Amino acid sequence: MTPPDASHNRWSDLDRPPLNATALRRGLLRPDTLWASLEVVESTGSTNTDLAERVRAGAAAEGTVLVAEEQTAGRGRLERSWTAPPRSGLFFSVYLEPGDIPVERWGWVPLLAGVAAATGLAKSAGVDMSLKWPNDLLVSVEGEERKTGGILGEFAGDGIVVGLGINVSLRADELPAPTAGSLALAGAVSTDRETLLRAVLRSMEHWYGAWKAADGDAAASGLQTAYAAGCATLDRTVRAELPGGASLVGEAVAIDGDGRLVLSTEDGLQQPVSAGDIVHLRGATGGLT
Repeated sequence: MTPPDASHNRWSDLDRPPLNATALRRGLLRPDTLWASLEVVESTGSTNTDLAERVRAGAAAEGTVLVAEEQTAGRGRLERSWTAPPRSGLFFSVYLEPGDIPVERWGWVPLLAGVAAATGLAKSAGVDMSLKWPNDLLVSVEGEERKTGGILGEFAGDGIVVGLGINVSLRADELPAPTAGSLALAGAVSTDRETLLRAVLRSMEHWYGAWKAADGDAAASGLQTAYAAGCATLDRTVRAELPGGASLVGEAVAIDGDGRLVLSTEDGLQQPVSAGDIVHLRGATGGLT
């Protein structure tokens, strides 16, 4: 019997083995931890959409983790799409319930996820990571700053669903844009997705626990300092493309207590930006190791 042609099998890439959900659950789900359940699905449109629907239906508790081997309609900010070849990255969402923490402080949760992902990946993949405000993960590929991950948070039920998409093993000819990168192209010492996912989730549990213990105070929990230390946007001249079509150019000088990016404009004003696309124009780069 002639075996099927492996080149036509979308699951045949031996460099991209499937995730072992049983092993992940064994390593992450314990009575004294944040993570309550973990499911791996072969393919879905968006883990954020799926998990948010489960939350609204009362079918997901805090600490639920949903992972997809492939995302066909992944979403970034401003409804941008996020797609990648099957098993080439980490595509997952988690559900968190900050509880009694004031809702105005919940905006720190996606930034917290960024710090957790950057620190977890730096340790497990051996790659210098940095953060582009508000929700991008950056690496250096051949001396150029490239986006290797993104984060999206949305309210659902009594909490917030946070989704992460991280390019792990994408090759140069698979990148969706010239500005994109991957951990592999950045020289990662490990692209084992189970190792990377465990590291990110454990880091997220640490930072989320510290933030909750401080009643959502980003300064008291150390989160504000950690984000600023790893933020490649600070100390650079940037252009903020604001909702409604307006834009603002200035030097990014701080991350304030509400997680906003503070720009120093030419007229000497300190202008906080709470939402918008940020374009790095020139200046220094930050790093988080």
